[in-house]
Amino acid sequence: MAERVYVFDTTLRDGEQSPGATMNLDEKIRMAHQLETLGVDIIEAGFPIASQGDFEAVQAIARAVKNVQVAGLCRAVKGDIDRCWEAIKDAKNPRIHTFLATSDIHMKYKLDKTADEVLIMAEKAVKHAAQYTKNVEFSAEDASRSDWDFLVKVTETVIDAGATVVNIPDTVGYTQPFEYYDMIKYLMDNVKNVDKAIISVHCHNDLGSAVANSLAAIKAGARQVECTVLGIGERAGNAALEDLVMAINTRKELYDVETGINTEQIFPSCRRLSQIIGMPIPPNKAIVGANAFAHESGVHQDGVLKNRLTYEIMTPASIGQLSNNIVIGKHSGSHAVKNKAEELGYNLTDEQVQILFKAVKDLADKKEQVFDEDVEAMILEKVYRRLDRFRLVAMSVFSGTGDVPPHAAVVMEFGREGEDIETKRISEFGEGSVDAVFQSIYSLVGVSPKLEVYSVNAVTEGSDALAGVAVRIENDGVKAVGRANDGDVVKASALAMVNALNRMEKAKEEK
Repeated sequence: MAERVYVFDTTLRDGEQSPGATMNLDEKIRMAHQLETLGVDIIEAGFPIASQGDFEAVQAIARAVKNVQVAGLCRAVKGDIDRCWEAIKDAKNPRIHTFLATSDIHMKYKLDKTADEVLIMAEKAVKHAAQYTKNVEFSAEDASRSDWDFLVKVTETVIDAGATVVNIPDTVGYTQPFEYYDMIKYLMDNVKNVDKAIISVHCHNDLGSAVANSLAAIKAGARQVECTVLGIGERAGNAALEDLVMAINTRKELYDVETGINTEQIFPSCRRLSQIIGMPIPPNKAIVGANAFAHESGVHQDGVLKNRLTYEIMTPASIGQLSNNIVIGKHSGSHAVKNKAEELGYNLTDEQVQILFKAVKDLADKKEQVFDEDVEAMILEKVYRRLDRFRLVAMSVFSGTGDVPPHAAVVMEFGREGEDIETKRISEFGEGSVDAVFQSIYSLVGVSPKLEVYSVNAVTEGSDALAGVAVRIENDGVKAVGRANDGDVVKASALAMVNALNRMEKAKEEK
């Protein structure tokens, strides 16, 4: 029987550190439920000591999911560990994940501590965490650049102190697969008490080797992999969950291990994350990209028509990528809309179903075909968008030529639910239609942020497709991401900017 490899998903912690991938509390909880449906073993929900918002998010996720372990990350210091436990203690199976650097460069320049001092710190931290729970993970930060014999000593020490999982991360994506295999094998062969803990790996993708390194580590004996959906994360990202799982599944005879992942939930999970963070899945993305099962070459097409196995090593159905059928029309009833939402993984209240029903009917009046992606975009845009302080009420845009520059008129409401609502309107000029709208919004809100990122992508195909717009802005050192979908690109841009300004407002309040 194949051995089990545990999937530790850090999309909500390391993944959220990816530029532009910030999620609010509701979005994190929805993604956590999807990860639970996907079948991950552990969800790393966040870094509770980082901020009150992070603490509340980890606590909410710990209470929301039932069939998955919930981990919180903390430094190897008492205050961090205490705060972490406070956030995760209500989880059905909470895990404290504490870390400390072990490489010479980190110990000297970041920690200003000797190897002996680091060893003592690691032992004390794990012992303190183990007073709260037996489910303790220790990470040797920058392990891939650490002395192997020192890693052996650290691993033995933290296991004796109570760690049940020891993570050997490639923190900066420095190592290569054959090196990583040798290092993990060295630990498996030389750590005397290695049978009392699971060896885990957490690989970054700076040199494009995160998935290959993780697979090499599994071959060497690691039995937990830390990864993210779509490989999002710090810098170039992490090992992609979908790549790891499908490599293990497709090459069973090579790895002889298994995971608890429901592979038919892989594509829905990637699509869910893409919708939430407003980042489209690249067409050439392995496993889940639009081109992953497309065949352009005539030779390939001929072969696939005769036998799919000639050029396909897995099927779209195996990852849950079903045909993009028309799902809803203008004559569809609310029951059909509710069923479609449930198919997409959303359990809506009767009130939310009615909101979605109206939004879908309005959309069906504007475009010929309504697809799954359209429905999901409407759920995120119309159902889950909370009543924010700033709201777009109406707008009109004029594209000018010659001596008449583009200008826009914008009407906005100010004030949250239960407050006195104030309506403001203004008209401003801009370099183009979108810029004119943005300048009008800036004037009404009273800020002039720097626009760092502006991206537009079609949610589905065709000239009547919903436009998905994502923006990232910065003002006074505070950054925020905004996302929106609409059939009109300029309106979607305006909604995305208002969303970003609301997020910035909340970030400033928390700060």
